[in-house]
Amino acid sequence: MENPKYRLEVCLSPAIYSKHANDDNLVVIVDILRATSSICAAIHNGVKSIIPVATAEEAKAMKQQGYLVASERDGYVLDFADFGNSPFNFTPEIVAGKEIVYSTTNGTRCIHMASHSKAVVIGSFLNFSSLAGWLIQQNSPVLIFCASWKDRFSLEDTVFAGALAERLMDSGKFETICDAATASIDLWSLAKNNLNGYIQKAAQKSRLASKGLDDCIEYCLTADQTTAVPVFENNRLIDVSAPTRQTGS
Repeated sequence: MENPKYRLEVCLSPAIYSKHANDDNLVVIVDILRATSSICAAIHNGVKSIIPVATAEEAKAMKQQGYLVASERDGYVLDFADFGNSPFNFTPEIVAGKEIVYSTTNGTRCIHMASHSKAVVIGSFLNFSSLAGWLIQQNSPVLIFCASWKDRFSLEDTVFAGALAERLMDSGKFETICDAATASIDLWSLAKNNLNGYIQKAAQKSRLASKGLDDCIEYCLTADQTTAVPVFENNRLIDVSAPTRQTGS
């Protein structure tokens, strides 16, 4: 008997997340420029755990409790935060062994929106192959959730969604009747031969460049820099990439 295939969908914006929400989903949060790339970099560089909070007020309260805080809105570091949202902020010298509170414009909100799901996992090009391998092993439906920008379509998040969707479909364990997944794969096919060049078109590239924050874009688009698989458990993001670890174990 042929093994069942698992549902694969892409959600292009938090504004339509309710249309995709399902308690059985593994939800991959995608905010390529820059939140999910920064989270993967931080965990790779030895962070003990990351506490994502949805609001600046929560982040400020945690700072007053003594936590290191990374927090920004619209690219600007908030006045109470220790640093902002560039992956280059999370060096081993600063973050190794620490718990860090994290709040961004788009990405951390999506983590909490999806927290009802079977698992919430962080996706970026940095952990692409490890993430894909972990998802394939879990034997569950997958929703790739693009954080977008203030609920608007995001080119870089959708291109990543297409790359991941293609890898999952190629495993033979998934199927899709989701137009957003199909469109994402088609967009990835346009971008993949010159990803950095293609993402120069992205609105977020222009937003970051206008603030002098676009120095990390090539880094954020470079695949397989870490084996980290950050999963949201007990209000924290922790690395579950050890091969014996399974969701819910």
